[in-house]
Amino acid sequence: MVHFRGKVMPPCILTLFLFTSSAQAVQQTQGWGRVNMQGAIIDTACAIAAGSREQVIDMETVPVADIIRDGHGMIKPFSIELINCVLTRSNNKLPNWKHFQVTFDGETDGTSFGVQGEAKGVALQIADGQGNIATPGKPLPLGDISLGSMQLNYAMRLVSNSQSLRAGVYSSAVRFKLDYY
Repeated sequence: MVHFRGKVMPPCILTLFLFTSSAQAVQQTQGWGRVNMQGAIIDTACAIAAGSREQVIDMETVPVADIIRDGHGMIKPFSIELINCVLTRSNNKLPNWKHFQVTFDGETDGTSFGVQGEAKGVALQIADGQGNIATPGKPLPLGDISLGSMQLNYAMRLVSNSQSLRAGVYSSAVRFKLDYY
């Protein structure tokens, strides 16, 4: 016997009550779901195009002999597209937007970007369209903001880091941020 609110009920009635309640709960929640989202509202001169936010760049296969002979692999171009660029700020008391600055960041290997994996003796080097070499965590020189859309062109290549070379697969994650002035 199970005691329930001062009354005595046979266990089978309580069990039947529990099964009926759970069946009703399942029916009430079918067809429902939840979507979690997040975002931010910022005052910025440009938006980053969706296809530029997260990119995967295939560096392809590089023979060890190329790294030994040239000190680097082939150049792999990539770009960051800026859209909806404006020059006026939403706060009229602040000066108009004029410049942007890009900073690349990630695992460091000297002044280059480190790689993970079986391959050893190499790092990644990034250069902007003017030939300025990016150092992890340090901003590249200022660029001028243009109204509308802009394409920022960069080149990435595998470079020797002066350590013993070992063939193998590698990967790296490099982040970028844009500051506007």
